[in-house]
Amino acid sequence: MAVRTRFAPSPTGFLHVGGARTALFCWLHARRHGGQFILRIEDTDRERSTRESVEGILDGLAWLGLDWDEGPFHQSERLARYEAAVESLLASGRAYRCYCSKERLERLRAGQLARREKPRYDGRCRDGARPGADPPAIRFRTPREGETVVDDLVRGRVVIRNDELDDLVLVRADGFPTYNFSVVVDDLDMAVTHVIRGDDHVNNTPRQIHILRALGGELPAYAHVPMILGRDGQRLSKRHGAVSVTSYRDAGYLPEAMLNHLARLGWSHGDQEIFSRGELVALFDIGAVNRAAASFDTEKLDWLNRHYIKASGVERLGEALGRQLAGLGLETHGGPPPAAVAEALRERASTLRQMAEASVYFYRDFDDFDPSAARKHLRPVAGAPLEKLRAALAELPAWTAPDIADAVAGTAERAGIGLGKLGQPLRVAVTGRGVSPPFDVTLALVGRERTLARLDRALDFIRARAA
Repeated sequence: MAVRTRFAPSPTGFLHVGGARTALFCWLHARRHGGQFILRIEDTDRERSTRESVEGILDGLAWLGLDWDEGPFHQSERLARYEAAVESLLASGRAYRCYCSKERLERLRAGQLARREKPRYDGRCRDGARPGADPPAIRFRTPREGETVVDDLVRGRVVIRNDELDDLVLVRADGFPTYNFSVVVDDLDMAVTHVIRGDDHVNNTPRQIHILRALGGELPAYAHVPMILGRDGQRLSKRHGAVSVTSYRDAGYLPEAMLNHLARLGWSHGDQEIFSRGELVALFDIGAVNRAAASFDTEKLDWLNRHYIKASGVERLGEALGRQLAGLGLETHGGPPPAAVAEALRERASTLRQMAEASVYFYRDFDDFDPSAARKHLRPVAGAPLEKLRAALAELPAWTAPDIADAVAGTAERAGIGLGKLGQPLRVAVTGRGVSPPFDVTLALVGRERTLARLDRALDFIRARAA
């Protein structure tokens, strides 16, 4: 039988890190076995589902490169199918109408909690509904005898006594199906063979197995992957930083780095840390996923991102850097090509946003020198050598990095000072800071006109300091 997995997010928010990891595992399992990956949007929660969330989910999956073979299917467009399925369960006696009011159910729950009992429906309408004024909900007639066994691919054998389960609602009084019902009908109709999802769904699995059997379906294989924690051991949330996948994209991470990190959250292959997409497809084994919760480590993600920034093609980096620069309000027209700047900075940056923030002086004049760098390097003793260097640079026939390097080296030699004694003041004068790529590359990118103007400004600063 062909492997068929599915990712079925609810469009009530962004695609978070945990959901992206689940989607990745589903995608990898399907791709490794030559199967199909299905995308389904579970949007029956009319109050919370939004079109913006759907677009955000699709955007996040597209950025990660998790392409789907079928879908996206929307549950809101399948209501007639759920209605037909629940009618068949009513006809077979596996479901029944429940007329219990919301108020009665709340009183029932409150009483059970007060007695420290597990909240559950008491079956009042199970064997004889008592019609009321309100439209009924429809409940599943859960077996009360025996056990339900789940041979989970990650957690191992899980056994649940049926008398621990109550008669869950299949269709609410407003006519809309619940999650546990619609997901079963969808998995049945779409011939899903492997249900890979977060372990917060473990308690739903026996309920869904009962419904699936009542509908005459074959059981898929289940794999419940562990949750993702922050480095403090708490469930990943906004206090740990960004939890939206697209927030990491906007912060300047590459999709390869995020995929690599997500894949390693609960899964490993020996001591290997870096995986190409092809290696992940070839090596991923859902049965090798760890049962323990995984920790999302931003420092590890930064390390991976540095690796992929260094390994990426410069044109691609330039395009990505250009978007980051635009996000900072910088106009690149008239400045150096972003690809050339990316090439100069790629060895130093952990993210593309960091690269963009370090690139501002290439495109916009700075207001002030870094105080610490200016105090250390723009001293009166640097004035005369910088003035001679400015004259040498102004006379260069070609503005290239090698010619600039020769001019700086020659000026330093004639002044009888070490290259660093001139190069560092030059760097601060032209960039406003004490750190940059090699000064010859930096000046070549900044351009002749801007370089000379900034040297004039630095010389004025030095003269004012000496006065």
